[in-house]
Amino acid sequence: MTYKLVAADLDDTLLRDDLTIAQETIDAMHQAVAKGVMVTIATGRSFPSAARIANQIGLNVPIITYQGALIKNLLDEEVLYERTVPVESARFLLDFCEKRNLHLQLYHGDQLYAGEDNDKIKNYVRLSKTPYIIGDLRQWIDIPQPKLLIVDTPEVCDQIREELLPLLGDQMHITKSKPHYLEFMHKEGTKGHAITFLAAHIGCSLEEVIALGDAWNDREMLEVAGLGVAMDNALPELKALANYVTKSNNDNGVGHVIEKFILNA
Repeated sequence: MTYKLVAADLDDTLLRDDLTIAQETIDAMHQAVAKGVMVTIATGRSFPSAARIANQIGLNVPIITYQGALIKNLLDEEVLYERTVPVESARFLLDFCEKRNLHLQLYHGDQLYAGEDNDKIKNYVRLSKTPYIIGDLRQWIDIPQPKLLIVDTPEVCDQIREELLPLLGDQMHITKSKPHYLEFMHKEGTKGHAITFLAAHIGCSLEEVIALGDAWNDREMLEVAGLGVAMDNALPELKALANYVTKSNNDNGVGHVIEKFILNA
């Protein structure tokens, strides 16, 4: 198979635990691009956060952000694909979180909003390097949101997900990007939908796509891609459905896949 599109998740996939990328991986990405392959990222992060990393790598492509709810060109920032959370669903979720005293974050126009300046948002932005605004979330809940996010313990996130699936599951895509991040998007705001759109946009089939990830929010893109790759450090459930398991994020796993299936194919 000749692959034409490679999409890699960022955290715990392309990025090592220290949030850097192996030079061998960057070199392999550039060599794939030189062979005419589009190499991009597919992340739950916001566009500005993802764009900083894409620019460091030297990519010049559309990138998939907010779990697949937004695809934007890196250079001119033209929006190619966008799906926002239904307003009624967003309001319902805010009511639910206020009653339970849960920490909820909103996103609009690449800006992050929270109701309280607590350790949960401080730890979150330490990873993503995202500036944020604190205020009454009700003043922002009706504006278009690519995603909403609850930060809590893994146990609480699992419990909330089971509780909300029967109430919101037909209106929103609900997934976990990390054990303590529960994320809410439009039903078509998934990495699977985004990969499907981007493949059609550049004129390749899904069979010609490689998707790489480590967490459950990567499931949809691994399922639609011709070659769905799980990292060695991925969730066991993701490894079980992957076509191939590569090395870990700390061991040049993305670069290994590019070399094996593109450069040396």
